[in-house]
This record gives sequence, structure tokens and C-alpha cells, in this order.
Amino acid sequence: MAKILVIDSSVRFNSSTSRELTGILADRIKGDANEVIHRDLTRGIHFISEQSLNSVEKLLEERTVEENELAALSDSLIEELELADYLIIGAPMYNFGPPASLKAWADLVARVKRTFEYTDNGPVGLLRNKKAFVVVVTGGTGVNSNIDFMTPWLRHFLAFIGITNVEIISADGVYGNDGEEKIKFAKEKIGSLII
Repeated sequence: MAKILVIDSSVRFNSSTSRELTGILADRIKGDANEVIHRDLTRGIHFISEQSLNSVEKLLEERTVEENELAALSDSLIEELELADYLIIGAPMYNFGPPASLKAWADLVARVKRTFEYTDNGPVGLLRNKKAFVVVVTGGTGVNSNIDFMTPWLRHFLAFIGITNVEIISADGVYGNDGEEKIKFAKEKIGSLII
């Protein structure tokens, strides 16, 4: 049984196009057997701090109780990634980049000796053999345009932690005149995916 990790980062709920699309995609991959883990980044994600960074740099047995509490979220997020066979990231674009919660998630899961390691040839990602789908939704910015700073960053970050099999599903410019068509096209792409 495959495990699917769905990460939603939209601050919108009922009216969120990215949440709607990640839900459709999760159902498409899930079928009758696979397990879905859902992580909503708008609930309970904090930014890294000097204290939290120091706590995750220590071995579990060397941490104080307070350090364990600071490191608990990072540990949990990394464990979700390690267990997942498929990763679905809902990424609405805010002001040409990712939501702050998605960047905070990346900061919390990028950890030496857990998700990447340094070698003589540079950093190497440790989360291999996973397939990622990134659902990008924008109001007006074209995906992969010269003002899209989110999609290239997400591809690079995922590769940095070892996830190189990445498929982008986009509904860009949904506030334009053809917004509904773009959303329909994204849904059709999800329906035609070969999993």
C-alpha cells in the first residue's frame, strides 16, 4: 500500500482552488487502497529560530525536554516525508513566491543527515524514490515566467532533498477572463495522469 502525503498551504479554505485540486489529485492516486496523510501548513507551522535550529542539530538522546519539544514538529514533518511514496503540494502563489507557511515547512524539513548530506561533491538529497506533484495556482502570474519565483524554487528545493521526479500541474492566471478554463484544464490533466 502506497502512502500519499498531501501538503496544503493556501490561506483560503472553501474558496481555495489549490485545495480543490490537491483533493482531486489525492483521490485520483488513492484509488481503493492507498493511505493519505494530510498536512495543513496553515495550522501549527512555526518559523525556525535559533533555539529550534540548535535543538535539531543535537542527537535525540542529547536533547533536553525543552529541546525535544522545539524539535518535535521538524521531526514529525520529516517522518511524514520519509514515509510518503507520493507527495502532493498545493502551492498558491502569493506575490510571485510561495506562501510563508510553505517556506517555513521547507526550512523545517531541510536537515543534515536526515533529508540531505554534504559530500565532497556538494549536497546530496536523501529522500529518493518518491514522486512529487506540485499544484501551482496563480491569480495572474504565468507559471515558469520570468516573474515566477516559486516554481523554480520548489523544483530546486525538492531536488535538494532528493525528490527529482516532480510533475507540475498548473492553473495560472485564474483571475483572468479564461480562469475557469485554466482550472478545467488542470482537472483534465489530473484525470489523464498515469500513476
